Amino acid sequence: MEKLKNRTLLFLVLCFVVGCSGKEGLMRDFDDAGHTPQGEQDYKVAMNVGSYNIRLLTNADQGDLAWANRKQWARKIVDDYDFDVLGTQEGYLSQIRDLVEEKDYDYVAVGRDDGKNQGETCAILFKKEKFTLLANGTFWLSTTPNEPSYGWDANIRRICTWVRLKEKEADEEFFVFNVHYDHQGTVARGESSRLMLNKIREIAGNGARVFMTGDLNAEPNAEPITVLLGDNILWDSRILTQTPPTGPEGTSYGYNLNTLPTSRIDYVFVTRSISVLSYVTIDDDFTTGNIASDHLPVLIKAAW
Repeated sequence: MEKLKNRTLLFLVLCFVVGCSGKEGLMRDFDDAGHTPQGEQDYKVAMNVGSYNIRLLTNADQGDLAWANRKQWARKIVDDYDFDVLGTQEGYLSQIRDLVEEKDYDYVAVGRDDGKNQGETCAILFKKEKFTLLANGTFWLSTTPNEPSYGWDANIRRICTWVRLKEKEADEEFFVFNVHYDHQGTVARGESSRLMLNKIREIAGNGARVFMTGDLNAEPNAEPITVLLGDNILWDSRILTQTPPTGPEGTSYGYNLNTLPTSRIDYVFVTRSISVLSYVTIDDDFTTGNIASDHLPVLIKAAW
């Protein structure tokens, strides 16, 4: 009899809670993008997607900071964290070849100065055995995006490289847009975000699954980020992750191993149809003392 009373009381309490909270209470287990926590096995597709400014090859970097020494550690990070898709920034074509040498990656990359071989790239690496490349392209962050050009108050040509990939096993398509915003042009950064939104609509269309990776040279509360997130196309994966983010929040540390970074300027954005199972800022440079870049890579486990 006592057990029956307890069950009845519990039922009445639950009815009261649901009745008072209504839809808001029922939706509390959902995040802002409408996702519910699930295991990787519950999805049709799961993949590791990341963004990594690998720091250009430059004579200004000597000793341990020279690419000749850094590249082994950058390659190790790519190996250890098993990136399926990786957007890199700053690297020259020779650096991208260093990253993928003897690895099962293909890549799309062009130099920003001529759309061919000259200048830094915004490369997209992807596993050859897992994905088929369906289409790709590059545009400039400017008012003349189809030709090599400077945008607004930027002092350097800036590009976005994109790919359309198909995950072979599930026969599922998605897009990746990889970008590097200007480090000095305030107007250029804001306008670049507006251009990115327009280009994602133009190239991927409505309803497509899209990742946008990149070094945006802007922190989360700055205009370039608020513009991107204010259009309801893209979502910040660090906010969406179904498990707490790990690693430092900051991503740019300027080779200073004495202090963990607090400046977050590197991102992986996703469209609403993509679930983010986990998010990590990889701080191996700090935990090992082996410098791979002046930025830390960001890695998410994405699924749908």
